[in-house]
Amino acid sequence: MSKTPLGPSKQNNEGSIKTMMNDLFADFDDGLPQREDLAAGVVLLRGFAREQTASLLLAVAQITQASPFRQMSTPGGYRMSVAMSNCGALGWIADSQGYRYAARDPLNNHAWPAMPEVFLALARSAALEAGFADFLPDVCLINRYAPGTKLSMHQDKDEADFSAPIVSISLGLPAIFLLGGLQRNHPSQRIGLSHGDVLVWGGPARLRYHGVLALKQDSHAELGACRINLTFRQAA
Repeated sequence: MSKTPLGPSKQNNEGSIKTMMNDLFADFDDGLPQREDLAAGVVLLRGFAREQTASLLLAVAQITQASPFRQMSTPGGYRMSVAMSNCGALGWIADSQGYRYAARDPLNNHAWPAMPEVFLALARSAALEAGFADFLPDVCLINRYAPGTKLSMHQDKDEADFSAPIVSISLGLPAIFLLGGLQRNHPSQRIGLSHGDVLVWGGPARLRYHGVLALKQDSHAELGACRINLTFRQAA
């Protein structure tokens, strides 16, 4: 008994289904990070840092052994819920005297740990991928979030020059990033960030207000109930 060839309509249907399935699983098959242009000057690179998780977390452990996480206080005396540390030539600090960059860790009066090469290379490659060439960060603010912690809306405006972008790497628990406008009362966009995502903003978006909603109770396979955020800036 001979096999009846597929009719044109059935062949077309099977071809369409196959194309749809290929498109659906393309991200999983090629393993490549995905770029999302969210606004002028704002680019989200999905999974861009995921393959370097082990190296990044090892570097964070080494940095925070020398300059431990701490909860800084605002000039108004409010204690931040997010724990912080820094590496690089400068570190961002907050206390009763205000917000600023300092060359030494106020906890021990030592220079901040040097920025690891894996940090620098990843931050520069992410900036370049987002369209910002020649990014040379001199500070990385390391934030540690536990469930329930958040970051209020603010601008990154303590830097000497706003021509360089901000590069933000998310590790661990997912978070909702709030991207506002150039005024505090402008509406904000909610951006879901997952492990390994890198968000870059600069150019016309460089001074947009931003923050992080309170983290939900959860556990990550590698970090447990924790989110680590690496924020790279060119401060001097």
